[in-house]
Amino acid sequence: MCGISGVFHYGSGAPADAHALQRMATALLHRGPDDEGVHIDGSCGLAFRRLSIIDLEGGHQPLNSACGRWTIVFNGEIYNFRELRRRCEESGHVFRTLSDTEVILACYAQEGAECITRLRGMFALAIYDAREKTLFLARDRLGIKPLYVYDDGNTFAFASEIKALHAHGGLRFELDPIAVADYFALRYIPAPRSIWKNVRKLRPAHTLLVRPALVSQQHRYWQLRLQPDPSLKHDEAMEALRAKLDETVALHMLADVPLGAFLSGGIDSAAVVSAMARAGGKVTTCTVGSDVEQFDERSGAALIAARYGTEHHTEVVLPDALWCLDRLAWHFDEPFADSSAIPTLHVCAMARRHLTVALSGDGGDENFAGYERRYLFERREDEVRRMLPAWVRRGVLGPLAEVWPRGAWLPRPLRAKTTLCNIAADPATAFFNTMAPGLEQGHSPLLSASLMDAVRDYQPSNLFRELMNECPDADAVSRAQYVDFHTFLVDDVLTKVDRMSMAVSLEVRVPLLDHEFVELAARMPSDWKLNGRQGKDIFREALRERLPAETLRGRKRGFEVPLSRWFRSEARAELAERLFDSSTLAAQVIDLGVLKRMHRAHLRGSADHSTALFSALMFQLWAKRFHA
Repeated sequence: MCGISGVFHYGSGAPADAHALQRMATALLHRGPDDEGVHIDGSCGLAFRRLSIIDLEGGHQPLNSACGRWTIVFNGEIYNFRELRRRCEESGHVFRTLSDTEVILACYAQEGAECITRLRGMFALAIYDAREKTLFLARDRLGIKPLYVYDDGNTFAFASEIKALHAHGGLRFELDPIAVADYFALRYIPAPRSIWKNVRKLRPAHTLLVRPALVSQQHRYWQLRLQPDPSLKHDEAMEALRAKLDETVALHMLADVPLGAFLSGGIDSAAVVSAMARAGGKVTTCTVGSDVEQFDERSGAALIAARYGTEHHTEVVLPDALWCLDRLAWHFDEPFADSSAIPTLHVCAMARRHLTVALSGDGGDENFAGYERRYLFERREDEVRRMLPAWVRRGVLGPLAEVWPRGAWLPRPLRAKTTLCNIAADPATAFFNTMAPGLEQGHSPLLSASLMDAVRDYQPSNLFRELMNECPDADAVSRAQYVDFHTFLVDDVLTKVDRMSMAVSLEVRVPLLDHEFVELAARMPSDWKLNGRQGKDIFREALRERLPAETLRGRKRGFEVPLSRWFRSEARAELAERLFDSSTLAAQVIDLGVLKRMHRAHLRGSADHSTALFSALMFQLWAKRFHA
């Protein structure tokens, strides 16, 4: 795993600044403590930091082709690089290293941009063509590896993390109020936006070509299709799942450094560990727990560790884990409020004491409808929506939803406001409401009046609508999965795992997001995944002979912390002091009156506003560090 960055003055043709490139590389030191490099060719410069995983001696970057025409910087791992290498050798290519990086460069020399479709793995890369004076960028299909791009009409820059763009010193940054609205609705900023107007995320499965005086339109080279295959039989599908799981996990175990796995009490990480054990050798596993039973996964993880005889390590995340909040704000570069980043950082730090590479079970929920309540509600609401005439939904249920009270104080059968809103709304708005509860007219009530004026004509739910329009014939569950793949998975889950693992120079691999495994799951009907009230049904069945019954029938636990309790007890004073710091940009963005009312209600116990409070807190910490 590595950190990449670069600059191309495509408008002016001004020479790239070696000192600026060195600063960009240094900003990414945590991503690659083992090696560094800078390459400059006129107006284009590339910079690199390396975490050595494969070909420890020969993987230096930036890497030049033998003819000197092409130069690459690459972050990630290509799991089929040996197969691709053989093909290139059959065509007469002679390799100088054993690295997957040189294989990518050889494939690009032979096929150009089309070679990206041959790569199986996680990657963000840039290739400079010294003859054509072009810069080519690409990101992997699922967005496992990050890539930020900056463009002001004259200078183009890119980096694995935004902090490297700040380190350049010659780039302009302006807050994007739409991104702020997205953040307070979703707790993360979905692609392609970032918190800054001139900085965008290159979307997953996209390439980009920069020419002198021109930045070309992005090109999408792969698209996920959630379409049931009528020829696929249930038993055959289970056998195919087992075979593909074993194959992709074995590929993901390729490394020249110590390798192991994260292990929770859930099905996904257990499936990965079972396949690792089948591939041979002693497996090292790492688990973090909580002193709150509701969030503690140690007992479930211990079952799998015992079954497969792993070398197992555990730790507990206590309330004093909040010391890391400032560190979180620095690593994420933009506001990010998924509190599970705290235990993620801890499990990564623990794993790094034993490993350099860890395999994770991320992706199982999106593949197999594992967010049971979320997808179940979506299916049921869609069924009711289809039964009722539009005039009933909009003319009766819509107005009723507006006056229905919202509150946890109501008896459970009467907590119907969100359901009424969702049935009255279109599917995209309804799913957005599920993912972003507690909004008022589509926006967070925490937004200040001035910020609301700036975004009044914008609805954060628009992105969900655009994504659902890409799969108009899919059923309700498949539509929701599709949206999750393109929003929550990439910009929350994978962003969290990348930043927290890179914070401690640990490479994390996600075999359940191998694109061939994802495509196989996408061919299965949603009824095989969400069967009644149970998600991951076919995955559970496929693993029946491999995993304990307790694991297969266990309820899903979020990888979370007792955030609500922390705000009320152990860390109450510390969090309140940071929450109401009015000296930062947050005072202009957040309605402090609303924030104070939420805080008081939370302390009284009349409402649980911990999510909103944490969002405001993380915005405060980000603003103090990154906004002058």
